[in-house]
Amino acid sequence: MTSAFKSYILSLTHFYPQNNRLTASDWIYFFRGAIPIYTWLSNALRQEFEPVRRIKESPRGRVSLVRHRTTGNCFLLRRFTGNAEVYRKLLHYSCPHLPTVLEVASQGEDNLVLEEFIAGDTLDFLLQGALFSPEETRSIVLQLCQALWVLHSMDAVHRDIKPENVILRGADAVLLDFDAARLHKPDHQADTQVLGTAGFAAPEQYGLSQTDPRADLYSLGILINVMLTGEHPSKKLAPGRLGRVVERCTRVNPQKRYRDVLRLMEALS
Repeated sequence: MTSAFKSYILSLTHFYPQNNRLTASDWIYFFRGAIPIYTWLSNALRQEFEPVRRIKESPRGRVSLVRHRTTGNCFLLRRFTGNAEVYRKLLHYSCPHLPTVLEVASQGEDNLVLEEFIAGDTLDFLLQGALFSPEETRSIVLQLCQALWVLHSMDAVHRDIKPENVILRGADAVLLDFDAARLHKPDHQADTQVLGTAGFAAPEQYGLSQTDPRADLYSLGILINVMLTGEHPSKKLAPGRLGRVVERCTRVNPQKRYRDVLRLMEALS
């Protein structure tokens, strides 16, 4: 397959969600170019994209902003070690409150994920200036619930909901970063890897049991409280109705939390 044709195929990824076109992986398989997708994507990224800036880096990987040399479109590139199963699931989903995942390639435990770049401010950045009102908080969290409904419908658990992983794109809240996400496996007693952010992660994420969607409701409860008070609920609980929502979301026993995200949405409406 020629470099020009590879570039053309990759440029199509910007339009997949709207036109339901084949992914780049499907095209490579169809034409049987005998090129592993990880190798192809690595080569395409070197030849057809230019780095713009590094957004963040951790022991598990890094996130960079890259620009397609021909179209000028910017994308987010994730390189990380671990399991990319949730990103692969997201290739087939479209939701205004989740980023569009354009391509996923793995080689052993090394992963490359190309996704849309979302311009906006994270909740973490916005909280440095001021707290959110109850009305603003409710609106944002209801949108995050919609994102979680999509994730949970595919048996995925985000496991790292926090202000840094929520960005406001105009009036839309978008949930980011699925590096810590996993698929819920009913036959497992506990998670195979402890991941999450202290202060936001549910107790079961520390090996007490396997995490299920209710772990995300715990983190969402912490997020609600931080948006309203700037504090963890153990230090200062939000007042009124939203404080009662936080209290139920953050119960240690998952069975005493809301049963699912739809029940939480009802409580917030």
